Amino acid sequence: MIYSMTGFAMSSQEQNDVSIHLELRSVNSRYLDLSFRIADDLRAAEPALRELISARITRGKVECRLNLQTQTGAPRAFTPNTAQLARLAATETAVLEQFPGARPLSVSELLHWPGILADDSPGFEQLQPAINGLAGAVLDELLATRRREGEKLAAMILERIARMRELTAAAAPRIPAIVEEYRDRLTRRLQEVLATADEERIAQEAVLYAARIDVAEELTRLSAHLDEVERILATGGAVGKRLDFLMQELNREANTLASKSPARDITGIAMEMKVQIEQIREQVQNIE
Repeated sequence: MIYSMTGFAMSSQEQNDVSIHLELRSVNSRYLDLSFRIADDLRAAEPALRELISARITRGKVECRLNLQTQTGAPRAFTPNTAQLARLAATETAVLEQFPGARPLSVSELLHWPGILADDSPGFEQLQPAINGLAGAVLDELLATRRREGEKLAAMILERIARMRELTAAAAPRIPAIVEEYRDRLTRRLQEVLATADEERIAQEAVLYAARIDVAEELTRLSAHLDEVERILATGGAVGKRLDFLMQELNREANTLASKSPARDITGIAMEMKVQIEQIREQVQNIE
């Protein structure tokens, strides 16, 4: 399978009176770049999430958002911490004995004292199994979207590879014809200037010209690189960097073909090849 680095997935899970919301989004990057936006009371979930994502994704900038949402209309029950209240009362009594004029604590101050009230919201330990299960499901969905996108990218690349094969096949037979055209022009010029044609000299010039414009090696390497692109796409996996390297090699051969071009139609073939290569390169940047 070929995977794109672009994808998005999100899901929520109800747990007691809260809803766990997890969102994953990814874009292209040279390496694996993870960032987390996690609610403070769930910050302890980050190491497990990092390990889970790293085990299944090798490239891309991945952003993970995790938070809790209170269910609409769900009442929150608060229970006083009696032990804490007793300690606070004893402390207050001791202070008032030393400072009789001091003002006793009000009910409002007691309710706002740290640790006096505890709500019934589940703690991280209670939520961790649900978070892990939700993370696995959302990651599956993210990978599925990246795979679907990757399949489209691979199909697009194969279409352009097929077009480049057509261009390569069209260029190869033109070289002998171009050499023959050059030989005919040279013969006519010699006849115009010298009123005769030195067949031996014409043959030598034709051989030198054929060697100078010979692009058989470039066309062979182009075909080999196209074969390798198809092989890599068929193999699948994290192939983006290898494909990017092959685009550089294809572009180099197309440049050489253009520089050696002895005719306008060969130049046109080389230019169209470069256009196809650039279109592939843009899409390869999004492949894992």
